[in-house]
Amino acid sequence: MNVHNPEFFDRPSTQVAKDLIGVTLLFEGTGGIIVETEAYHPEDEASHSFRGQTKRNSSMFGPSGYSYIYLSYGIHWCLNAVCLRGSAVLIRALEPTSGTAIMQSRRGVEDAQLLCSGPGRLCQALGLNRSHDGLSLTKKPFELRPREKRISLLAGKRIGISKNMDVAWRFGLKDSEFLSRKF
Repeated sequence: MNVHNPEFFDRPSTQVAKDLIGVTLLFEGTGGIIVETEAYHPEDEASHSFRGQTKRNSSMFGPSGYSYIYLSYGIHWCLNAVCLRGSAVLIRALEPTSGTAIMQSRRGVEDAQLLCSGPGRLCQALGLNRSHDGLSLTKKPFELRPREKRISLLAGKRIGISKNMDVAWRFGLKDSEFLSRKF
C-alpha cells in the first residue's frame, strides 16, 4: 500500500502498526525509519478513545492519516497516526537518518541510539508538540517514504500501560539497535 495515500491509514490499527515498520517518517526534514509502534483502538481499555471523544483525543476521531499528539504524564509529547475512527498507532521509536545534528541539538545528546528511542524522545528530537496535533501525515511539514527493503517484524506486549497489557500490539524491526526497549 502507498504510505502517501490517507487510505493506507484507513485500516485496523494493528495492521497499520505493522505496515509502518520500516517506513521513513520526517518532520521538516528531520527523522528516520520507524522501528517500533503500538496499536490502539476504541474497544481497547488502554486507548485514549475507550471512553469516547474528548477535547484532548478529538484528533483520534478525525480523518485517517492525521497526527494525534498528546502530552504523556505532563512531561513528554507522543505522536500517533490516526487510523479508523477512534484508532491510532503510537510511533514509539525511529532510527535517525535525516537531520541528525538538529535532533542531537534538540535532545542534548550525541548517541544516535538515544535520539528517538521512545515516544517522548522521538517528539523532542523532531520538535513536535501539541501545535502539530491534527496535521496530515501525508503532507508537509510531514513526509512519509515507503520501505526500501523487506523487513523482519517482532511483536510483543505494549509498554507503559496498566490496562489490556497482555495483547501483542507492539511491533518492532527485528535486530534494530534503536528500539525503546527490547522485545
